[in-house]
Amino acid sequence: MSNPWEEIRLDDYENHMSLGSVAQLQAMNSIMKDQFEDYPVTSAMVLGVAGGNGLEHVRKDKYTSVYGVDINSDYLRVAAERFSELKGVLKCIKADIINETDKLPEAQLVIANLLIEYIGYDAFGKVISHVSPEYVSCVIQINTDEAQWVSDSPYLHAFDRLDEVHYQMSKEELTSAMEDIGYTLISEALTPLPNGKALQRLDYEKGS
Repeated sequence: MSNPWEEIRLDDYENHMSLGSVAQLQAMNSIMKDQFEDYPVTSAMVLGVAGGNGLEHVRKDKYTSVYGVDINSDYLRVAAERFSELKGVLKCIKADIINETDKLPEAQLVIANLLIEYIGYDAFGKVISHVSPEYVSCVIQINTDEAQWVSDSPYLHAFDRLDEVHYQMSKEELTSAMEDIGYTLISEALTPLPNGKALQRLDYEKGS
């Protein structure tokens, strides 16, 4: 059976995420600006890059390589078209990262925003061990209503199959999983959302 993310239209995803009652696209964009700037690295990997939200914050005078990884080839095509000015820096990789970890190159920074929820801690740990970054910056969603983890919107039914692949996240469990592969939590921040949910950024460093 196909992964649900291969079937969700980018327009539905972005329109849902940018609704005033959800506001996750806007919040993530602001967070990604800091993620790209906070560490002394020249290569980064964005897992679940979708249509490229946040890539406008990539500075070509800082980065030599930014890998945009997604399971949906349409998302990657749009991201490459939207950010054609990053040609030579942005390298799009189509991969099912649970089963195709070997497609991923090494990178100094991994950004994984609202991604771990759909692959689980173990699969994420395998990806990080393979890519071997110095820094990992994650965003997970904190839910106030576990029965309704996808925010209500006119686009809600586009996400009906996500229950098949969704894992509930917690800072403590993610941090424990990261410690098991040699990464230490070095910073955290919480961004409240208008619907009572929140985005929690958790950053880890290898061997610190």
